Amino acid sequence: MTTSRIALITGGSRGLGRAAALALAAAGTDVILTFQSNADAAADVVAAIEAQGRRAVALALDTTSPETFAPFAEELRATLRSAWGREDIDVLVNNAGFAGNTPFGAIVRAEIDALVAVHFTGVVLLTQQLEPMIADGGAILNTSTGLTRFPANGAYSVYASMKAAVETWTLYLAQELGPRGISVNVVAPGATATDFGGGGIRDNAAYRDMILPTVAMGRIGEPDDIGAAVSAIVDPRMGWVTGQRIEASGGQRL
Repeated sequence: MTTSRIALITGGSRGLGRAAALALAAAGTDVILTFQSNADAAADVVAAIEAQGRRAVALALDTTSPETFAPFAEELRATLRSAWGREDIDVLVNNAGFAGNTPFGAIVRAEIDALVAVHFTGVVLLTQQLEPMIADGGAILNTSTGLTRFPANGAYSVYASMKAAVETWTLYLAQELGPRGISVNVVAPGATATDFGGGGIRDNAAYRDMILPTVAMGRIGEPDDIGAAVSAIVDPRMGWVTGQRIEASGGQRL
């Protein structure tokens, strides 16, 4: 039916996932995005992508439930056959997640378990499930955070630690999939104006003013900045770059 590249983005209905989906579409890539519960927001992203002349589909997925990954893979394969006439994708962007709240002295086991489930266990097992469906020469991009390099708000200590684990796993996966020509990298956003952590960076002017002097480029990041970085990293012209942590922070805390 089509020879367009196809990207799958987890957590693509809002925030950085939405921005990445729109940036990839603008670059000529068709998009399958997943959402956990907000079907209306996902439908809005699909409509925005279609308005750019690209094809898009939204599928429900809870990345904290590995027992659903095999059925999801079958649904994905059926969707690919129906909409694109193929059974593989070119790009996987592991984006789904949440900030959590783990200040030292008030850390509880349930919050640790939730952060591990979405930011590490889910990423590893979903990628493992979908790897046979990623075309040779494709790309995997995991999502980390600038907080793995510069400790800031202690409330994000476990969140950042899970992202550090993903950064290490990215190195191993890059080595594993290198023979197939699949690049595996990680993007690490800095302070960005999204709903992350309750939207403090986006909505709290005093908080933004506190962070601003730490950013070399003199402004807070916007979702489109990260979307553009994602699109660039998974571009086929970046195919020789693998096993790398690429920070998109405007030079925060250099």
